[in-house]
Amino acid sequence: MKITALREFGVLLLLVLVCTVAAIREPRFLEPSSINSILLWAPLLIVVGIGQMMVIVTRGIDVSVGSMLGLSGMLVGILFRSQPGLNVGLGVLAGVGVGFLLGSLNGALITWAKVPPIIATLGTLSAFRGLIFIVSGGEQIDGNDLPVALNQWTLGGPLSVGGVTISWLLAMALALAGAAAWFLAKTRAGRDIYALGSNPEAARLRGVPVNRAQFLVYAITGALAGLAGVMYASRFGFVNPATAGQGYELTVIAAVAIGGTKITGGSGSILGVVLGCFLLGAINVALAVLGIEASWQLLVYGVVILLALLIDAATRRTLEVRQVA
Repeated sequence: MKITALREFGVLLLLVLVCTVAAIREPRFLEPSSINSILLWAPLLIVVGIGQMMVIVTRGIDVSVGSMLGLSGMLVGILFRSQPGLNVGLGVLAGVGVGFLLGSLNGALITWAKVPPIIATLGTLSAFRGLIFIVSGGEQIDGNDLPVALNQWTLGGPLSVGGVTISWLLAMALALAGAAAWFLAKTRAGRDIYALGSNPEAARLRGVPVNRAQFLVYAITGALAGLAGVMYASRFGFVNPATAGQGYELTVIAAVAIGGTKITGGSGSILGVVLGCFLLGAINVALAVLGIEASWQLLVYGVVILLALLIDAATRRTLEVRQVA
């Protein structure tokens, strides 16, 4: 717990440092438009990151989350286009349901077919991406195909102060983060997830339903990616088969790692994931505001990720030395 708390504090300090440096170099970073950009960049990453964090805690990985997001978003977009006036809530249920089925397929391959997680999800990444083009026929879902109420998730929100808006997208993401934190800390299933990642064999001997816990995290990750697909349609106002969720898995894994989740499993927190997502959002907006060329943006992005991971590793070593002493 001490390690987790220090890791979260380190990410928070890095977030403050990035914002301070960006604001000193370019005061426009503190304008409402820039802050709103960060607050709209983070929600999708938070939602998918919650599931990815659970998977990594169990010593797994899911590199198909971007494809699940894209396929769910595309199918829901097609549903809205074919059924004008369809209730947004039903569309959300459809997206979550599609994602749950896709995630369950990953879970079945890994849990019962015993396919290594990286291999299984690499295969489904490609398969799901191909399905996006098949079901869409290569056609994009445009803004006029989507309900007005869905667009309000991005344009409106429960709170607006000084031109800075807490959108419904962000409110939903934070509410899910709170629910996930409660689930992991207060329920038997949540504790089983940590037990599985800490020591699979010991967890099995203690009576933890290992297969069920492992299947559950992939199903949850799929359901959250499905919800993120609907949120993606709201955020961007369209769903393009070539770009929806493309490469998103790498950003999600980076945010989870930066947030302090131990890549080898057994340790991680929802708060860390949320902070990691906001850190990446701040970095992306800061680079754009500072006018840094795209070729340099990737370099800076990678350096900050490595810096966060080095700080985390140093913190962990320091605490381990103190515990031994």
